[in-house]
Amino acid sequence: MDNLALYRKYRPKSFKEVLGQDHIVSVLEKSVEDEKVSHAYLFVGSRGTGKTSVARIFASQIGISENDLYEIDAASNRGIEDIRTLRDGVRVLPFDSKYKVYIIDEVHMLSRDAWGALLKTIEEPPKHVIFILATTELQKVPDTIISRCQTFTFKKPSDVILKNMALEISKEEGFELDAGSAELLAILGDGSFRDVLGALQKVLNFAKTKKIKREDVEKITGAPKTTLVNDFISAIAEKKLEEGIEVIRKASSENLDIKLYIKLIIQKFRMAIVLKYAPKLEKEMVNDLSDTDLKFLKEIIKQDKTGMIRSPALSILLEAYQNIDHAFISELPLELALIKILKQ
Repeated sequence: MDNLALYRKYRPKSFKEVLGQDHIVSVLEKSVEDEKVSHAYLFVGSRGTGKTSVARIFASQIGISENDLYEIDAASNRGIEDIRTLRDGVRVLPFDSKYKVYIIDEVHMLSRDAWGALLKTIEEPPKHVIFILATTELQKVPDTIISRCQTFTFKKPSDVILKNMALEISKEEGFELDAGSAELLAILGDGSFRDVLGALQKVLNFAKTKKIKREDVEKITGAPKTTLVNDFISAIAEKKLEEGIEVIRKASSENLDIKLYIKLIIQKFRMAIVLKYAPKLEKEMVNDLSDTDLKFLKEIIKQDKTGMIRSPALSILLEAYQNIDHAFISELPLELALIKILKQ
């Protein structure tokens, strides 16, 4: 594997390579085809969803050369003087292209005076200029700016998309991921292509063999071990409160990310419910689970004599996941969820 970061090496270079944003790609492709290009776009979405990549592809599709493409990081160029410099540059005609394109990333970081200066430029832009503004925080962008842009909202890619990406790229790099390891990488990415590729790169760099298992990913990334997830679910199925609390304490003592731990519990608990109430879907689940996980889920369903593996318990776990950001004791929401589930 070469030294180039995976997220740069595998950054999409055409609309066909963009994953999970079909609702945006189709509109932009049509505007290029019809030669109906707006003077200002606003790309909104969480980090790592492809905003700047799509902006670059769009610029390329309308024939912008490198000499006429300008990328500005508003986090470090946020003052009025920076925008005034931009305004002076805007007046200059393109070198090689029909348009000049300005991609302003993290645009919500601009100062109030800078917003005012930018607004004047966007209100009456030269015909040869196109602005593409990108932000993770739409609420910080003034309404006066939003109203003058075509706004596109980037979705977080699903775990399935992220998992398949990890499988394909690891194969390209000469490695083989099992289903469980790719699934864990997708969950670790939390809806960000860049974060999945960052975690994958770490795993590939430190893997001792070309065949990578979930245990390898857990060890290298510090993700919660499968046994801790399984033991917690077993405590619910067997209605063993003390054992469940002990598992949570063990997870906490290992300094694990409790929010990620709950997420992994929810993901596996959901699969247990699906397998219990829709057993015909087992064949479809095989591609998402390792043989060990599938065996565990089948056993846990058999152990569930009192009907604890069901949707009300899942709802309580989801509530704990939502509350964890506000808990000053990180494991407390999960402890309360366990008590609530077993005392119903």
